[in-house]
Amino acid sequence: MTESHDAADIAADYIEGLLDIADLDGDIEITQSNGRDYLSIVATNEGDLATLAKSDAVSALQELARLAVHTKTGDFSRLILDVAGSRDARSKELERLVDRAVERIEGGAQSAALPPMSSYERKLVHDFVSERGLASHSEGEGAERHTVISNA
Repeated sequence: MTESHDAADIAADYIEGLLDIADLDGDIEITQSNGRDYLSIVATNEGDLATLAKSDAVSALQELARLAVHTKTGDFSRLILDVAGSRDARSKELERLVDRAVERIEGGAQSAALPPMSSYERKLVHDFVSERGLASHSEGEGAERHTVISNA
């Protein structure tokens, strides 16, 4: 088992414990891509996970899982958590935000700032912006870090 899989297993065990405490049914699938572990919580009845699939809850649960890994290994984990398709739903939401920002720029605005988001979400935004032929950069520090979109 690789070091990364150890971290993923620690995170999965932690999340399974939380699901048990909350009496929620869900299976955890672990994959790896680009040096990151991806944990997906899936359930036969996705409604069982509806509360956990909300963006703030996913972010909090992801940070708790990362903290559990750090506590056991001393290493920082870059794992990404998906609950009942929340990652795809958030990606689509971010793409809509980019589309609205692009419309503002095409309407004459010099730039368009998006709300603060995680580094993973900002990376997705930068990719969406690039696909549309515009430029983007991140501004701000910590929890206030956000993406600004402008003409290339």
